[in-house]
Amino acid sequence: MSERIWLALVIFLTTLLVGLALFWSPALPEAALPKPALAPGGDFTLQSADGTLSLKDYRGKLVLVYFGYTYCPDICPTSLAATAAALNLLTPEEAAQVAVIFISVDPQRDTPARLKEYAAFFHPVMIGVTGTPDNLAEIAGRYGAFYAHQKVDSAGGYVVDHTADTYVVGRSGRLLTKIPHGAAADWVAREIRQGLQ
Repeated sequence: MSERIWLALVIFLTTLLVGLALFWSPALPEAALPKPALAPGGDFTLQSADGTLSLKDYRGKLVLVYFGYTYCPDICPTSLAATAAALNLLTPEEAAQVAVIFISVDPQRDTPARLKEYAAFFHPVMIGVTGTPDNLAEIAGRYGAFYAHQKVDSAGGYVVDHTADTYVVGRSGRLLTKIPHGAAADWVAREIRQGLQ
């Protein structure tokens, strides 16, 4: 009889241990993942249809900076439309504290006049600017933005692969964060409100 009790006890304990091993997962404290370091960002001066534009002209405002080009078939329109939709979710008081600068990395085709028309199509506060290839490369490098011309068989002859993030520059001119491509308008609006605080 004691052998049966002993065997039942062993089977019970084994079943209990196997069950714990399979189904018990204690809640471990979540370790915060390190955030990737932001590029330094910084001031820049570029050309708009209305003259020279410098980032420092917008001190006191939150500035969204986006690198792209007007002939972009999908990424730029999607990002700029999400930004415009986010701006429309803000109160008039909040929106008055925000500027959007669209930097074209295709100065060969994107004239300041074309950029003005293109940016205004998405939202009246968006300003399109461009510069010399060397100036654009230097600014993009400071923001951690990438772009490269790729030859294609089309009327334009090339497309420009580019970073699709939107860079959020705080009121003091310091780069605060990046908004990834594909972020929903309400998420973008929340990031803007956070930057305004």
